Parts: sequence; C-alpha cells; structure tokens
Amino acid sequence: MVCPCGLLTRQEEPVPLKSISVTLSICEFVAGVSATLNYENEEKVPLEAFFVFPMDEDSAVYSFEAMVDGSIIKAELQDKTEAHANYENAISQGHQAFLLEEDDCSRDVFCCNVGNLRPGSKVALTLKYVQELPLEADGALRYVLPAILNPRYQLSGCPEDSCLTMKTPVVPLEDLPCTISMVATVSSQHGIERTQSNCSLSPVEYLGDNKTSAQVSLADGHKFDRDVELLIYYSEVHAPSIAVEMGEPETKPDSLLGDPVAMVSFYPNIPEAQPSAACGEFVFLMDCSGSMQSPMSNQNKSQPRIEAAKETLILILKSLPIGCYFNIYGFGSSYEAFFPKSVKYDQRTMEEALRRVKLMRADLGGTEMLAPLQAIYGGPSIPGHPLQLFVFTDGEVSNTFRVIKEVESNGQKHRTASTNLNRSGHSWHYYLGLQREHVQHYINKCDCLL
Repeated sequence: MVCPCGLLTRQEEPVPLKSISVTLSICEFVAGVSATLNYENEEKVPLEAFFVFPMDEDSAVYSFEAMVDGSIIKAELQDKTEAHANYENAISQGHQAFLLEEDDCSRDVFCCNVGNLRPGSKVALTLKYVQELPLEADGALRYVLPAILNPRYQLSGCPEDSCLTMKTPVVPLEDLPCTISMVATVSSQHGIERTQSNCSLSPVEYLGDNKTSAQVSLADGHKFDRDVELLIYYSEVHAPSIAVEMGEPETKPDSLLGDPVAMVSFYPNIPEAQPSAACGEFVFLMDCSGSMQSPMSNQNKSQPRIEAAKETLILILKSLPIGCYFNIYGFGSSYEAFFPKSVKYDQRTMEEALRRVKLMRADLGGTEMLAPLQAIYGGPSIPGHPLQLFVFTDGEVSNTFRVIKEVESNGQKHRTASTNLNRSGHSWHYYLGLQREHVQHYINKCDCLL
C-alpha cells in the first residue's frame, strides 16, 4: 500500500501544496530547522485534513503552529488522552483544531490532525525542530531535507491507521510543489571549509573574515524531486567547542526553554588501531588414551570421543590465522609431536597436519599429560608469537595436582584452555590462569561440535 506524506484528507487525498520555505541554522553539530508549508483547499466543500511528515530519529520538535485564513493557532503539550478529547470536542463544534502526535509504529514519523478547512482556506503550517547532525566518514556533517511529498510504502504488521511508510527517492513530477526556498546559516568557532550538496546551491557567502559563519541557499528554480542533502566541512572538526543558547524571554524561568543551555562538542580524532603483527603459537594437546574410544553418550550409535575431538581440531586448524605457528601433540602413556618444533602455518603445513589428525587413534594407553606439558613449556619460545595451548581430553588424568601446578607456574607466559569430553557427552571447559576472550573464538567452535 502506498500513501503520500504532507497534508491529506481523511480519504488520503493530498491537499494542494503551494510553497515550502525552510530556514536552517547549523551551529557546530546541531541544526535548528524552521519549515513552513503553504496549502490551499481548492475544493468546494470543507475538508478535515491531517498532516504527515517524516523526522530523523535524532530530531526533537519544539514548536508547531498553523495559520488558517490569518488566524494563528499554536500547539501546546498535553496529556495524550486529554489532547484527543479536546480535539474531538473542537471538531464536533466546527472549530479549528490541531492535534500533533508521534506515530505508533515509528518515532521518526509524526502526524498532526489539522481539523476543518473551509473551501478556499489557505493554511500555513510551521514546524520547528532541532536535530543532531550525523558525521560522515570523511568528517562532513550531513543534513537532509526530506521531500515531504515522497510516497512512503506501508510496512506489513502496522495498524491500518498508522502513517508509517518507507520513502522512495523521487516523487512524480506532477506532484511537485510550486516553489521551494531554503536558506542555511552555518556557524562554527573553528571555521567553515566548504559546503556541498546534491542540488544546485547559490555561491557561499561568508559573513566574517575568519570564515566562522556562512550562508548558502538553494538555487532558483529548484525542483523538489528528491531529498535535499547538504554536507558541511569544518576547518577543524576535531577541535572541542562550546555553544551557549540563551533561554526564550517570554517563557517561565524554570521551564526547559526558559533556561540557558550550554552545548559541548567533542569529536576526538582517534587513529585506527593497527592490527598486531603477532599471530601467536598454537599448540594442541590431543588425548589419545584408550578411554577416548568410549562413546560420547549412552545412546545407540553415539560418536566416539576421539572422533568428536578430531572433528573439532580439524575445524580449528582450518581457521588459524596466516603467519602463526602451530604444533599438535598426541599423548597417552607416551606422547608424540607432529613436528619437531612449531611450524609456520601455511597451506602445506596445514594439509600435512590434517592428514595426520585423521589417522589419530585412541591407542596410547593411559592419560599421562604431565610429560608433554613439560616438553612444551621447556621448549624455546617464538619471539612475537605468544604461546596458546589447547587440551582435548576426557579427563581421568594422572597426577592431576602436578598438572595443574605445572600450568599455573607457566601461566604468565602462555594461555591454556581444555575441553573435557566426558560427563555424558557434555562439553566442559576449564580456564587455568587464562584471559577467556583470547580463546573464546576457538572454544565456541568446540561447543558447536561437542
């Protein structure tokens, strides 16, 4: 379902738009927008109309007023239930009334019930709002003036009376407003370098010698057939600044708009962290004792523990970072390393390791882990490649306390993680003096298989 934005009748027919006038004031990273839209009821019968307009999520409306045939009506904030009751009472008595509210499905679409428009009535709707401007990757601030007549597609799952729709970039030419004007004043303590737009602009007029204030406007004859995008580049966008907005004199001193407000802008220039050249040394200790031939669970055709461990190790081997070093130890009553010392990870060494992993069997007797651990810790370290040790076992390890003490005594120069393939097929992980986040990537892979 497609429905337009703007001033609509209850039959969702658009009320003719005659002109749009926008005044834009940008101070540092915040924009103040005042938009006036002029409509006219060209029908010979009264119309009850409502106004639909899109807003950015970072915007806040602070003023809305309507001028109908010279009479000005200003909106005031009321309780939602009270506001609806007051509006219905005024409409039933044939009076002018306006109701502005946020759409139930989206915070960035607002509806305003404008009320009765007599034949030939002219309506000027003035909306004022502030918004924080987003920053582009190149440091530019971006402001977008939406083409208010753009069709918006109704999303499924929203109430039928919702005005939430999705914009398309171009409107039909026959629906374009007659005239549009936009004047933007930009100010920054640190100077304005340049402005750009997807639409034709008048030449930039700097209002001071130091280029801290500038004014630009849409060129004459602009066709409002797409959103107007304005990019502002400051000379020193990363320099902190403070702006003070004085309170409105006609409001109460204790009210929000009556008090002065200070805005601090801080956009630090933080360089991107360079990736560490150290990939690490990954050593995998695989339990090949006889108990690893036992099934993962008591269920029929349950996978042997050694096969589950091998599948996990194969997955990890295929995921190691290029340039790291690795080695694999199989242990039981004795132990054996795939390579005399850790080798650099590349296509050749990976394929050799995968071939040997597939040949591993649970045929090495008991579970003597201490000797291979001592051999690994006693070997020379590889500069720039911190040791990370992964242990696959079903438990039942001999000399448990000596194994734990050996790991703890070497905890400052390596990280260790173990996966227990016992406990009725559940995967249990132990972290001995570890930083968990450094091994979680690989442990997650173990979880999905074990």
